[in-house]
Amino acid sequence: MKVDVFDIQGHVTEKIDLPKVFATQLREDLIRRAVLAGQSNRRHVYGTDPMAGMRTSAHYHGYRRHRWTMMNREMARLPRLHGKLSPHLMWSARFVPQAVGGRRAHPPKIEKVWEIKINDKERKLALHSAIAATSNRELVIKRGHKAEHVKTLPIILDSIKWKASKTNDIVEFLKKVGLEAELERTSEKKIRAGKGKMRSRKYKVKVGPLFVTTKEDNLDNLTKNILGCDVCRVDSLSTENLAPGAMPGRLVIWTKNAIEKLV
Repeated sequence: MKVDVFDIQGHVTEKIDLPKVFATQLREDLIRRAVLAGQSNRRHVYGTDPMAGMRTSAHYHGYRRHRWTMMNREMARLPRLHGKLSPHLMWSARFVPQAVGGRRAHPPKIEKVWEIKINDKERKLALHSAIAATSNRELVIKRGHKAEHVKTLPIILDSIKWKASKTNDIVEFLKKVGLEAELERTSEKKIRAGKGKMRSRKYKVKVGPLFVTTKEDNLDNLTKNILGCDVCRVDSLSTENLAPGAMPGRLVIWTKNAIEKLV
């Protein structure tokens, strides 16, 4: 299958053959497993202090040998404080989970393993399937991208030196290849609901085009200021980059150098 290669002005310079990886069968089940496995590897383990809620002098007062006993008082047999040191806390229950200031019954433990494993062959097949999904127009549109006016998918950008280019040149290129509606869709920025506003994630931005480049393309600094657009090196490409939220069909713009490095 031959596709067009565009220059920075949006003109077709040549046609090239797509690698065989773009003919991979769609496997949504493997894509979901690969995305969840990648997310689980980034999760931090956490747990409580093993002695939390157990640093107390409360003990069981049911034995007759104690002066302060709760026998014949119609009280639950729980570890309780006595009133010698703190009279206002006399007979207050402690230590047990149902008591104020007591331990937790089943706290989160640091030993829990959050990692989700996936076979290497399945992970590679999921990545190849996600790459092939970027050339399927129905999947791209179903995912929410405004790609109705794009002539061919995937979009391939001619690999040249971009040192003299600016971010506005990339924006104009996207408009010329038919992605003006996509830029309008991703330009909308909403305020997040909830306490996430106080935790360095106040705004929510829609997922837009992904630029897959190589080290020689030098496109990293030109796309970082475009809302919704991401850039990734082809050597570090992951399934989550191509299918955010485990939903395949992201709108991807490849450079010619990146296409040549695909097997």
